[in-house]
Amino acid sequence: MLQAPHTEYAGPRAPGIRMNDGLMPGLTTQYGPAEDALLEAYHLFDKAHLVMLGEEQLIPREDAAAMLTALREMEAEGVSIVRNQVGGGMHSAEQYLIRRLGYNVGGRIHLGRSTGDFGAVARHLRERTRLLELIEGIVALRTAVLDLADQHLETVMPGQTGSQPAQPVTLAHQLLHWSATLDRHAQRAAQAYARVNQSPAGAAILTGSSFAMNRHRTAELMGFDGVITNTFDAIQGHDDELDTIELGVSLNISLARWSNDLNFWSTAEAGYVRIPDAFCGSSSIMAQKRNPAILPAIRNAASEALGAYATTAASLITTTGEFGGDGGDGLHRTFDSAVRGMNWLALLLPALEVNTERMLEAAGSHWAQATDVAAALVTELGLPWRVGHQVAAVTVRLAEERAIHPLDVTTELLDEAAVLYMDRPVGLAPAALASALDPAHFVAARTLLGGPAPSEAARQLTEHRTSLADTARDLEQRSAALDAAAATLEAAIDARIESSEG
Repeated sequence: MLQAPHTEYAGPRAPGIRMNDGLMPGLTTQYGPAEDALLEAYHLFDKAHLVMLGEEQLIPREDAAAMLTALREMEAEGVSIVRNQVGGGMHSAEQYLIRRLGYNVGGRIHLGRSTGDFGAVARHLRERTRLLELIEGIVALRTAVLDLADQHLETVMPGQTGSQPAQPVTLAHQLLHWSATLDRHAQRAAQAYARVNQSPAGAAILTGSSFAMNRHRTAELMGFDGVITNTFDAIQGHDDELDTIELGVSLNISLARWSNDLNFWSTAEAGYVRIPDAFCGSSSIMAQKRNPAILPAIRNAASEALGAYATTAASLITTTGEFGGDGGDGLHRTFDSAVRGMNWLALLLPALEVNTERMLEAAGSHWAQATDVAAALVTELGLPWRVGHQVAAVTVRLAEERAIHPLDVTTELLDEAAVLYMDRPVGLAPAALASALDPAHFVAARTLLGGPAPSEAARQLTEHRTSLADTARDLEQRSAALDAAAATLEAAIDARIESSEG
């Protein structure tokens, strides 16, 4: 007889059934601590599937109850421990139940299922968990960003383009940019969650099953918001992997950009901020070194995330139905680094030591306010913009050639520049020139929508706190929905076991 004793059952690929030989060493599936989440996903699907099979009377209800009871006992011993002991990977519950309850009971769990929907369900379950972790990290970091911005609505500093001084801004204005970027990522994560939190269960490998599977019930018990209707799409639609990892890569890149900003601001040459010692390394030879260690680590993680995306995408370039995909563990490493980076920055920002005097000094030292010199010639004297711009540009050149600090420029130098450009002086009032050269005035004048003026930044800050509260509330609701689904599943298991006992 080819059927092995049930106590020795080792999965459907036994020698002498479809294959003559045993599986070569190295191809068996074994999960370590890092894969516990995957085993938990398989376990959740097993329980929901058994409840549905029993409720729909696709298997004897007493058999469903016996298997659910055994899975409860597995939980008491430790899901990952027991499943790794019995082997079988995603089919470890079937091996466990057959060995324990025999073929006539344990052999019924896989009715209407396939490795296809097993893997797809687990992938969707893990992706939704990672998305919630990502949103949680966004909420934590955005809270820290907005709290720091609130303290620095009037902290004037240079803004840069092309790694050169551009225009005066405020620290709050830059931080509000960070917050807006995080908000967009939270929106993308919520949209991705809505697509990911759909159940492939019951699709089997391509066409579902001839058995009357209640796909909606299985989805409900696992906390999915709905069902991926087309059974082919449910198994072969791997675009959710790219959808999810793209988000993690994009967030890692934004974190890297901000880390580079912080790194520059903390240099001795800039001196805008000081990174506390807790976030710094040192040198074994250079006694003066304070290296902000977390910042290059965040930057490097972005490079690794980009490589993980390429690997994931390449793994999906197959014919439809080909085995593969899931990109290895690239998605999870990408999300790990994004969550880690956000948590690090959320700790760093409240501890950041900001040198407001140095920021203001730098904002007025390298002609970042040149735009307003040109603007003064337009508003005060009615010159065309391009004429005002060119006169200001000549003034900057003359000042640099003569080593004149921008704040020391006089109307005489401005007139000299005007004569060089258009053969006549402009005659701007000294007070108007002084105002144009003041970086704080530069910022205060920009009260337009989204500008850096403290009053407008304060208005933006209020809007950002409102959207942050919305994100936090949505996260709480999604988490509560999953908790409620888990409670529903356990109650259904209780009911199935109790009805069998009665």
